[in-house]
Amino acid sequence: MKYGLLFERFLNPERISMPDFDVDFCYEHRQDVIDYVSEKYGHDHVSQIITFGTMAAKMVIRDVARVLDVPYAEADSLAKMIPNELHITIKKALEQNKELKDRYETDETVKKVLDVAMALEGMPRQASTHACRSRYYQRPS
Repeated sequence: MKYGLLFERFLNPERISMPDFDVDFCYEHRQDVIDYVSEKYGHDHVSQIITFGTMAAKMVIRDVARVLDVPYAEADSLAKMIPNELHITIKKALEQNKELKDRYETDETVKKVLDVAMALEGMPRQASTHACRSRYYQRPS
């Protein structure tokens, strides 16, 4: 309020979810901000938000190939056949790329890599704390 900033979004009684706010401060003092918010609102009312990185088409192909001891050059070649398209899946890539489909249908190693990759595609690969968000929440009564 001191700087004339508007916070109606957080004060709206019709808002269904509890407010969240950025804590994307310099890493040297970010924990100070989180500690302050926790002290002010109570440790049992503040949490940091988790984020998951999922296995996208190109990444999962490279990961599976590495686990199956497929040479890097072959894995890289397969991954590069996936179109650079947002949210592309291996299944969609097989429909769009004739060369990829031909290799899938004729090469047992490629078929195995892609079958395992399709089974894992979209699954979480790693979890981390969201860099910029904390959430105030009320515990259920």
